[in-house]
Amino acid sequence: MNEKAQAISLQPKAVIQKTVYSILFTISFTHLLNDMMQSVIPAIYPLLKTNFNFSFTQIGMINFTFQLTASLLQPFIGYYTDGKPRPFSLAVGMAFTLLGLILLSVATGFYTILIAVSLIGLGSSVFHPESSRVAHLASGGKKGLAQSIFQLGGNAGGAIGPLLTALIVVPYGQFYIMWFAMAAILAILILIQVGKWYQGRLTAPKLAKSIELEGIKVESGLSRKRILIALTILMILIFSKYFYMASMTSYFTFYLIEKFQVSVQQSQLYLFVFLASVAIGTVIGGPLGDRFGRKYVIWFSILGAAPFTLLLPYMDLTWTIILSIVIGVVISSAFSAILVYATDLVPNKVGMIAGLFFGFAFGMGGVGSAILGWLADKTSIEYIFKICAYLPLIGIITWFLPNVKHKKE
Repeated sequence: MNEKAQAISLQPKAVIQKTVYSILFTISFTHLLNDMMQSVIPAIYPLLKTNFNFSFTQIGMINFTFQLTASLLQPFIGYYTDGKPRPFSLAVGMAFTLLGLILLSVATGFYTILIAVSLIGLGSSVFHPESSRVAHLASGGKKGLAQSIFQLGGNAGGAIGPLLTALIVVPYGQFYIMWFAMAAILAILILIQVGKWYQGRLTAPKLAKSIELEGIKVESGLSRKRILIALTILMILIFSKYFYMASMTSYFTFYLIEKFQVSVQQSQLYLFVFLASVAIGTVIGGPLGDRFGRKYVIWFSILGAAPFTLLLPYMDLTWTIILSIVIGVVISSAFSAILVYATDLVPNKVGMIAGLFFGFAFGMGGVGSAILGWLADKTSIEYIFKICAYLPLIGIITWFLPNVKHKKE
């Protein structure tokens, strides 16, 4: 099949609203707060390991529990809200996060910590599908840009969290996690207002149907079998990206401490630098996908990170940090493109697709963290970075994705 025949044209029927930037940046800010609070969990792993004498296996199980609860319910919540949107569920989900943070700040043992991180994960499981729908609804057809703005908040929050943890929690102790509960209260207040806007959109006459909620009617033109194959390929790519990201977010601090003898605070600052580069890459990925095509951005992002990940385990401290920045920018540009590509394949199911891909991403992060923790106990931290370096090579399967093109009327 030639490229022209393979390309699918998705023609917008009618854009019924302009891009609502105020809502996009507001929901992005709440994403920042949400992911900032979530990122406290991996950031305090060195502290928990020292205070409670945890093994790497126990650290991996804590992260696995958090990621599992943050991922398991997302596709089901997304599927449910596709048919019955719940605008104020965003604020309710954030209330679970608030409870989890309070419990985590006073936890006295392994099982209490598991319950605390489960509550935070549950809050995330509610937040992501519905907030992705809000971003999609406010996109005005600029779906890649909207998803990048939304993801920017999350990645920025993920970067700020470890930095604040290094400044507030590490020097003063676990109880100071309580300060992050203030962010949860702020997010709840903002999300109530977002919920009012969202509810207003649901009751607008022109937005009565879910297809109109998305702002654009699209048809993928692909058979059910081919759509399932494409979604499977995207899932495999998510696996390679987030399994590698698990090595960085959960164990990069331990790697730096063990190999280069840096302090805990220094390691947190270097983790912040990596996560900040992830935020930058996210901003780049969405608009590039809108302009040049999602497939090419996915290809570049996953496979393009491989040379740098393969070099990283053999570098000195300076080059390790430099390469981590490059890896962060390159590998993070894929997610917005993957998510929008998937919603192009399955239009009118934005909540389910967002929940599926966010959930799978978190799930892979959790599974990866647990497996890598067990492997680190059996071998060494340096060994897991050498093994994970090969994961981006899986990006070669991007070749098998159909070419999806957009044409504006």
